Amino acid sequence: SPSPFHAIDVCRKWLSGANFTELKEKQSWCGVIKPNGRYFFTRNGSSIVAFAVGGKFRPGNGTSIVAAHSDSPCLKLKPVSRKTGSGFLQVGVQLYGGGLWHTWFDRDLSVAGRVMVRDGAGGYSGRLVAIEEPIMRIPSLAIHMDRTANEAFKFNKETHLTPILATVSKALNGTDSTAGGDTEKPAHHAVLLERIAKQLDVSVNDISDFELCLYDTQKAAIGGLLNELIHASRLDNLNSSYCAIEGLINSLDGKQALEDDSHVRLVSLFDNEEVGSTSAYGANSALLESALRRIQASCDGVNLTSFEESIANSYMISSDVTHAVHPNYSEKHEENHRPELQKGPAIKINANQRYATTSVTSTILKDIAKRNGIPLQEFVVRNDSSCGSTIGPMLSAQLGLRTVDIGNPLLAMHSIREVCGADDVGMLVKLFEHFFSEFAALDAKINVD
Repeated sequence: SPSPFHAIDVCRKWLSGANFTELKEKQSWCGVIKPNGRYFFTRNGSSIVAFAVGGKFRPGNGTSIVAAHSDSPCLKLKPVSRKTGSGFLQVGVQLYGGGLWHTWFDRDLSVAGRVMVRDGAGGYSGRLVAIEEPIMRIPSLAIHMDRTANEAFKFNKETHLTPILATVSKALNGTDSTAGGDTEKPAHHAVLLERIAKQLDVSVNDISDFELCLYDTQKAAIGGLLNELIHASRLDNLNSSYCAIEGLINSLDGKQALEDDSHVRLVSLFDNEEVGSTSAYGANSALLESALRRIQASCDGVNLTSFEESIANSYMISSDVTHAVHPNYSEKHEENHRPELQKGPAIKINANQRYATTSVTSTILKDIAKRNGIPLQEFVVRNDSSCGSTIGPMLSAQLGLRTVDIGNPLLAMHSIREVCGADDVGMLVKLFEHFFSEFAALDAKINVD
């Protein structure tokens, strides 16, 4: 999926095909949510919550949660993207997240995202667009013009990360009447708007606004001599997002899958994790709390403290990729905590609460993994290294949820092309599947308040 909007749209179609009912946040859920039911809703088209209600669920019972994020570092078009320089049409972009930006040079780039389109009734609708052709590129400067490039590749993020869209001469011979410097200075090059409109089969005048990100048009590939690796863009964190939805659906296989479950099984995929999660559809919002409260309130037998009781009975897996040990830079990892590709997901621990894992939450996950033959690794950063974080501590603190942080190991994190182990994907799916199926029964044996 080239953008969070496309990723969530795939999830929507996937869940609908697995007999999930789509809910709307603007409408009442009372009388709609039933035991053994399957449901989902989206917010902003870039976040999604999917859940299945156990046959023995009662208000106050817990929720088994897997949370991940749908966004990845990228370049996004500026509100006024139209630029020209030295005979080229160029596109102004903003940096989204902490990308490994030098990897964006010399790649076949295009654009994808959401376009707001006027309809015939005077309203507006969001349409997804993804142009498959490599219409943009950020060329490197030739080595002859910078002999120091191989010692220290430095570039200005504002001026040197500006993609080329077309040549002025070709555009003037075609359709872009603004390429030569129209005094009105429209926000975007006409040739780009026309290409987007053609893709959507609408008029340029019907395009009101858009949120477009650049993406690498090279397809994901199975790599390694033994086909054991996945080379792809946006593995952080579509890897976890895929595994979460697949694990949830797999846990529901069979007519009696939910019959004896006293919990709700829930997946929440948030947008904007790469920029701090503070948005109406990020983890630092009321999205998950609102969903949990509404599930409780929509079921028969609810009381004034059902939500609080449910939180105490719930457990969340915060799933985000982790750093695999790099064979050329192994010294960057703490010697006893070096996750490897193809050896299973890693539990992430940090004494300073950059991860939410505790001895209680790791014990629960290790028990489920051991009983089902799923290997686990552990990751701790070196004391002389800074530690990233996830949505785990944020949600755990907001809601009081027991939380464990885990993730599949990844090489080249935040590069335009990342690498993960092919077998690790199946192991994480299996872990989530068994977590959803088994946590409620296991939690009854955990004696920690």
